[in-house]
Amino acid sequence: MSDFPAPEPLSSHGPARVVALCNQKGGVGKTTTSVNLAAALAEFGRKVLIIDFDPQGAASAGLGINADALDRTVYDLLMETGVATKDVILETKVPGLDLLPANIDLSAAEVQLVGEVARESALARALRPVLDDYDAILIDCQPSLGLLTVNALVAAHGVVIPLASEYFAMRGVKLLVDTINKVQDRLNTRLTIDAIVPTLYDGRTLHAQEVVERVREAFGDRVTDTMIHRTVKFPDATVAAEPITTFAPSHAGAEAYRQLACELVARGVAA
Repeated sequence: MSDFPAPEPLSSHGPARVVALCNQKGGVGKTTTSVNLAAALAEFGRKVLIIDFDPQGAASAGLGINADALDRTVYDLLMETGVATKDVILETKVPGLDLLPANIDLSAAEVQLVGEVARESALARALRPVLDDYDAILIDCQPSLGLLTVNALVAAHGVVIPLASEYFAMRGVKLLVDTINKVQDRLNTRLTIDAIVPTLYDGRTLHAQEVVERVREAFGDRVTDTMIHRTVKFPDATVAAEPITTFAPSHAGAEAYRQLACELVARGVAA
């Protein structure tokens, strides 16, 4: 694994680069990557906003927020007029890391947005007032290719695809890439696939090694040098409702996400 330098300190913040973390297959480490990458970037002095865009609210829970007890979530921001983005954003326990929370209410937005004008741009409109407040905005998408994910892709500058090092996870990537290409062609011409991050990697198995090799053959240098290895510490950190960077700061998993943050900054994916 290449060793990327720590990002240079920033003299000022914003405007944010918006990145959608997207994969329609569940269980690939997408929320784990969203939360821990955001925390690692914040650790390097970046001002980061993570948007929980999954009705299951996993990113909110992973940062210690009980979204079910909140009066306002990202759903209200999308569906109600007069709700200010800054009024819905919450500070987390991680310095420099804020959260736009979600709960099960968001599942209704998928249906309700269908009748709206410019329905694909609802999230992009909601983010406009806060773009200058952050260096990076990470959108933790739900595991589907529905209207919420399209909203995330329209709001984003780039896409990071967490990809489990398993054959069945690899099969779905073509469908995701086709969706990204359609959004790029019809709704968001600036959209790029920034990186594909191998997750749940177990170097002891030939299967994982072969999958990563095939992904590198297919996507070339878009696949990150940094790979996220499978470890029980990630679910442990989730249960503790904090990123691994604070839960077990010296663990190899925490170092991997710091290295991923360094790599993505070096690639220009994040500031």
